[in-house]
Amino acid sequence: MTLFRDNMTEETAVPAAGGESPARQLLADRRAQAGGGIVLLLVLFLFWRGCHKSTAGEGDTKVVVSVQVAKAERAPISNEITTVATLSARREATIMPKISGQIAQMALVKNRPVREGDVIALLESRDLAAQRAEAAAALEEANTSAHETVNGAIPLTNVQDEKAVRDARVALENARKTSERRQLLFDEGGISKKELEASKQALINAENDLHVAETSASVHRGTTNPGDVAIAQSKARQASDHLANLDAQLGYSVIRAPFAGTVTEQFQYQGDFANPGSKLVTVADASSLIAKVQVGEATAAKLKVGDAVSVFPDELPGVAVAGKIDLVGRGADAQSRSVEVWISVPNPAGRLRPNGVARVVIASESIPDAIVVPSSAVTLDATNGNSGTVMVVDAKSIAHEVHVTIGRKSGGRTQITSGLQNGKLVVIEGNYGLPDGTEVAVPKAEAPKAEVADPAK
Repeated sequence: MTLFRDNMTEETAVPAAGGESPARQLLADRRAQAGGGIVLLLVLFLFWRGCHKSTAGEGDTKVVVSVQVAKAERAPISNEITTVATLSARREATIMPKISGQIAQMALVKNRPVREGDVIALLESRDLAAQRAEAAAALEEANTSAHETVNGAIPLTNVQDEKAVRDARVALENARKTSERRQLLFDEGGISKKELEASKQALINAENDLHVAETSASVHRGTTNPGDVAIAQSKARQASDHLANLDAQLGYSVIRAPFAGTVTEQFQYQGDFANPGSKLVTVADASSLIAKVQVGEATAAKLKVGDAVSVFPDELPGVAVAGKIDLVGRGADAQSRSVEVWISVPNPAGRLRPNGVARVVIASESIPDAIVVPSSAVTLDATNGNSGTVMVVDAKSIAHEVHVTIGRKSGGRTQITSGLQNGKLVVIEGNYGLPDGTEVAVPKAEAPKAEVADPAK
């Protein structure tokens, strides 16, 4: 204002020629501008107050938040362990020939299903067949020789026995005639009684000798020297064993499927020369697979045979196959400290391929009766903590913050170990940042019902 006044003083000091002075005209213009500014400020002030009152009026209106709710209920729950597994056939065999030989017959069998005992390949075996025929003839000869030996059919022994019998009979006949002549002489008094008795004794001895000879011949015809029998029988057994060995060798020339399955690999083909120890084909039974996983020692300690497992194969997106734990390794890897776990996976339709990859979810430490809520209902105090809050809706549709302790998590559900009762409605959508005591709007089907007092109480 001082500057304004100074300027005005200076301007009024110089009078204008004729009419109103310029200083007065300038002062009037400036007063008009100042008045317009004041009016503008007044309008802005009034507009601000009107807006402020409108906002304050809106704050007095009751706020109702629309949310989604679910009921806390009792249900079984388990601890889930998720990892990656490699699928392997429960039964798999790599077939190798046991004898050397050219592959005489073998089709292209890769990916072909086979039954137990089906012929996969034939090896050249004409030399073995000739050796087998020779061994069969040798066995027949050995059996015949042993039979003759056991039954005493040895010509020299038979001749000697027959001679001994004839000699004994002649000696007996001579002794009988001598005894008769001496009996006549004794009756006539030509010899003594002693000589007569000697002839009678000679007759008895001759009869005994004949009996011995006949018995010996009969025995020799039934058997012979025990040593000869043992040798003959041993040769027969050797011939039989040699024939059995050739039969086995000849059987090895036919390559058969050890069990029903599918030929997954073929390493040799018709015309190749097969050697013992060289791979021929691989047969796998994929009707049941094993998912092999590696877990830490602490995790393995919580698992047991029979625990339920959900298998999600990479080759079948969105498909879950139910399995169970078949084996928990008793040893740990020295470097990674991991334990191998086998999971049985049924595959009757053959949709899963061996050596595939799958994600597995193991349900361990199952609790049959626990209070569970959807995991979205719980706001954790810390990401890896076991405590948090849930918003519980009462009978008046007012949301209250409740502190809870959680346990296991499985399939989008969380176990509540303390702080929440069964049957309570909890907010599962719209609970983030919801103030305690806020009135909420829930679907009518899930709206809380007012508790009615029991007249009997």
